[in-house]
Order: sequence, then C-alpha cells, then structure tokens
Amino acid sequence: MAEQYTYAVARIHAKEMTLLDRQDMEQVLACDNYDEALKILYDKGFGDGEAFLSSEELLSYETQKTWNVISELVDDMSLFDVFLYANDFHNLKAAVKSVVTNSDIDGLFIRNATVEPEKIYEAVKNREFNEIPKHMREAAENSLKVLLKTGDGQECDIIIDKASLEAIRDAGRKSGNKMIDGYSELMVALSDIKAAVRACKLNKSLEFLKRLLAKCDTLDIDLLTNAASKNIDDIYEYLYLTKYSGAVEKLKISMSEFEKWCDNLIIDYIKEQKSNHFSIAPLAAYILARENEIKAVRIVLSGKQNNLDNSAVRERLRDFYV
Repeated sequence: MAEQYTYAVARIHAKEMTLLDRQDMEQVLACDNYDEALKILYDKGFGDGEAFLSSEELLSYETQKTWNVISELVDDMSLFDVFLYANDFHNLKAAVKSVVTNSDIDGLFIRNATVEPEKIYEAVKNREFNEIPKHMREAAENSLKVLLKTGDGQECDIIIDKASLEAIRDAGRKSGNKMIDGYSELMVALSDIKAAVRACKLNKSLEFLKRLLAKCDTLDIDLLTNAASKNIDDIYEYLYLTKYSGAVEKLKISMSEFEKWCDNLIIDYIKEQKSNHFSIAPLAAYILARENEIKAVRIVLSGKQNNLDNSAVRERLRDFYV
C-alpha cells in the first residue's frame, strides 16, 4: 500500500507543476477580453484542444479531468467521497424540489457525485428512500414531507444542508486519514460560522438556529447558537475565544471577505500535505487545489464576460496552492 501511495504521490507532485499560480492568473487577467483569456488558458493546458461552448462547460471538463487523474492512481475512490458529498446533497435538494413542483430536471444536477442524480430523483419520486445511501435517507424523507406539507423551501434547505455537513464530518472521522479528518472538521466549522452570521443578521430565532447548525469539534455549537440568537457582537465575542478568531476582522468587513478568508484557510491547511509521501493526503490536497484553481478561473472569466475592472476581480481571488 505504501508503495502505491509513493508512486501516486510522485505522479501528483508532477501534476502540481501544471497548476496555475498567481503569475499565471495575472497573465489571464491582463487579457483584453474573454476570448483572449480563454486562449491563454488553453495554452496552459485547460481543455482538450477543442473550443468549448461556454466557460462552465470548460470548467466542468477540468473538474472531471481531476477525478480521472485520481481514479488512475487509486483503486478505492470512496476514500475521496467526502469531497463529493456536497454535490450529492445539492442533487437531493434539486430532486426534492423538482418532485414537489413537478418540474423539469434538465440542467438541475451536478454530475460529479457519488450517487447518480437520477437515482436520487427516482428514490424521492417513488418514496423509495432505501435506494439511496443511508446518510441521505432521513434528510430525503424529512425534507420531502416538509416541502409537501408547508411549501417552505428554506426549511427544506436547512434539513438537507445540515445533513450534508453531518455526512461530511462523519466521513472525515471514518476516513482513517488525519488530513481528510481535519478538512471535514474545518469545512463544517466554517459553514457553521457562515450560517450563524447570516441567521443572526436576519434575526432568526434560537429554535431556528438549533435546526441550522451541525455539530463539530472545534466549536461549541450551543455557545455559537446562543450568541447568534442575540446579536452579531455576541458572535464576535465567542469567535475570539476559538481558533477562528481571525474570522472576526473579515466578517466586520463583509461576508465576501470572510468567505475568501475561509478558502485561504483551507489552502493553507492542505499545503502542509506536500511533504507527505506515504498516504493519500497529497492526492486529497491536489483535489482541493484543483477546486481552488477552477474557482479562481471562474472568477476571472466571469469578470471578463462582465467587463469588470481587473482590480475588482483581483480582490476576489483566493491564495494559490503553488
């Protein structure tokens, strides 16, 4: 097993050399228009040599390319399910709402997931919840009941989003890998902070917050919930006592700054895995690095399409893995 990881990590380190860095992104930013930016990206290895109909089509292709690389290196892809659970639960949310509204499902689903979206849709439509993974069943059944009974889309979202975070954290704990475990903890904690702040600004009740936040190890959810039910300063006071004290300064600026800080925190975390040659951690880090890269490219291409000033686009860019 160690020999397999040693080879796989060597391959991944070679792939890391092709990741875009800040200088590469500045080159794309310097392009006069969207088409020129695309050409630079094609020259740097994006795509398959053919033109894509849209930037989203290109980025979807790049996402799939990442997973194709990983699948060539490991036999058990379930090791990385934790990174795809969010897509599964997005698809569950889309399935529940489309079943209730009897709407067309074309274009609703994310394809890169652990469960075929159509399987989720059929399970919800036919109330055959045992046809989907165990960690999705309760959320699927409860969210469907709520939406059918009340028509409350927000409550439906809360049920599914919380179940998604719980599944991610549980998968991290069961992974047997310190890096993936730490990543899942970080994702849940940051998501809880984000949700608590938004709910607080909307003056949501304590009962609402209790249904909203998922348990994790690095936050006392009871304290965060109580703080969020009062006012934003109480959230700040609590966060100052945690390892996420750096979030306060960013939250005081804007939610956008906080989200950027969250992404940079994850990048800093995964950079530590580069020197680990005997586990799946560098492969997991590469997946996240590619996600970050694709997110950066999406921001830049969107800026070009909407004729945004480069300085405004640059402010939105996250740190880079390389």
